[in-house]
Amino acid sequence: MKTILKALFLGAGVLVIASCGSTPRVTRVDAGTQTDLSGFWNDTDVRIVCDSLIKACLDSPRVTQEIARKGRLPVVLVGNFKNDSDEHIDTSIISTTMEVAIFNSGKADFVAGGDTRSELRTERQDQQSNASESTAAALGNETGADFLLTGSVKTIIDRAGGTAARTYFVTAEMTNIETNTRLWMDQNSAIKKVIVTPKSKL
Repeated sequence: MKTILKALFLGAGVLVIASCGSTPRVTRVDAGTQTDLSGFWNDTDVRIVCDSLIKACLDSPRVTQEIARKGRLPVVLVGNFKNDSDEHIDTSIISTTMEVAIFNSGKADFVAGGDTRSELRTERQDQQSNASESTAAALGNETGADFLLTGSVKTIIDRAGGTAARTYFVTAEMTNIETNTRLWMDQNSAIKKVIVTPKSKL
């Protein structure tokens, strides 16, 4: 009987150890910590690219001249940042980061676009039938945007054996909606990574 109990306890201990071994180990780090686990696009790359492009935009003489010419803050609409790279990149993080930083700089106003604009228009239309006349938002009073902010992410990969070099080219541009002329554009190609994949031991 003692032998059976010992065997049961031993088996239970093995199961506990096995379950502990399969539990993920989570370590909290500072949000600014550089983490390169896979070699693919990550939050550090977003910070480097956006800091560079935002500074270039805000320091642009043409942007400064346009603000002075209008006598008011230019109104910007954020369009799409296309992912033309070979990997999955959520480019909305890039466009949102740039929008927040430029807006907080006090050098531009932004109007809603995309899904947010569609929701607002649907709500305004709904209010025409369901809200009181004194509180319903009027139609046709949207603020028109002066400029459209767009961009793209592209990659170049150079590979030999188990070593690959990945270079990212992130472009951002601001275009006059009325005339199609470029107010500002710049490109960041500072992100370059060399990834060495260990040979599998079979």
